[in-house]
Amino acid sequence: MTNALITPARDILARLIAFDTTSRNSNLELIAWVEDYLGQHGVASTRVVNADASKANLYASVGPDVEGGVILSGHSDVVPIDGQDWDSDPWTVTERNGLLHGRGTCDMKGFVALALAAVSLFKTGKRPVHLAFSYDEEVGCLGAPAMIEEMAARLPKPALAIIGEPTMMKVINGHKGITVHEVEVLGHEAHSSLPHIGLSANMVAIELMHELAGLARTLWEQGKPDSPFIPPHATLTIGRMEGGTAPNILARRAHFVFDLRCPPDVDPEAVLAPFKAKIAALDGEMKQAFPDAGVTIIRRSNAPPMAPTGSRDAEDFVRRLTGDNGPAGVVSYAAEAGQFQQAGFATVICGPGSIEQAHQPNEYLAVDQFARGADFMIRLAEELSRP
Repeated sequence: MTNALITPARDILARLIAFDTTSRNSNLELIAWVEDYLGQHGVASTRVVNADASKANLYASVGPDVEGGVILSGHSDVVPIDGQDWDSDPWTVTERNGLLHGRGTCDMKGFVALALAAVSLFKTGKRPVHLAFSYDEEVGCLGAPAMIEEMAARLPKPALAIIGEPTMMKVINGHKGITVHEVEVLGHEAHSSLPHIGLSANMVAIELMHELAGLARTLWEQGKPDSPFIPPHATLTIGRMEGGTAPNILARRAHFVFDLRCPPDVDPEAVLAPFKAKIAALDGEMKQAFPDAGVTIIRRSNAPPMAPTGSRDAEDFVRRLTGDNGPAGVVSYAAEAGQFQQAGFATVICGPGSIEQAHQPNEYLAVDQFARGADFMIRLAEELSRP
């Protein structure tokens, strides 16, 4: 039975990988393909588009219109391949030594392909499967909230949501949240030999980044040894920075982006309050010297953590399907699970592959993990067929 599911799932995976759904791109071609695929199986689906309709979430219910169903959720976007050295075409699934290489095979089109391949099995169930595919997860879990809101309002109450991030098919019941902030500094240009008549945006940005580096060290020192998370504390990193035009010009503009990842018991707003106060003070000082200068900080995303206090029944249900008898774990990456949990759904994370293979050149999903995912879908269909 597993082999019968793996073959169509491999075909679907190849189609999904062929769509370059890097977060900076539209995902509409992939969404249209999934819509058509579901339509061929007699399953209606609903789009939830972004503000300019360039991207879309998609959700669909397979099976009867009753309570007690299961949400299977995955994101459609992938991270860039820019600057990475691949041994094969990232947009073509290539098997080497029992590994399925391709951008998104692990994170997380493998799970999506398996869920779609099992649609014909889910159709005969006594309880439904609700498919939920999002956009822009990789840039801060931006797309899913609007879809989750609709699903919470319109669907017969599901029993649980399974987010198929790569966990080696282990049950995960907690993850850190993430906030992403963008800081822009505007200075006043002048010759670099005359810094007293200008204001370097780069120098101000360095001061602010030094402040963040100190905050990151403080968070490290505040870690709790008994925390289940690795590392056992909130983390802060500056992921991108740029500024200036030439070495002999006081920089007009500097810009940097940082992310803060907090476990459920740490409030990101409280962590950043002193930093935001410093920005406000600097902004006022700079404007007094040069009205066109200043500092702004914008929060680009704020995905909540998933607290490891969810439904034990949901964990036990998924564990029965996977055969995972160990304790539920937690992960330090952010995911959409916290958003589903925040909306009132009992939520767990469980999917094929390892996060260690995600985002890497030659990203891969092991064939044996793909097979375990197929077994999971078959067992889920069997479980939902019972009264």
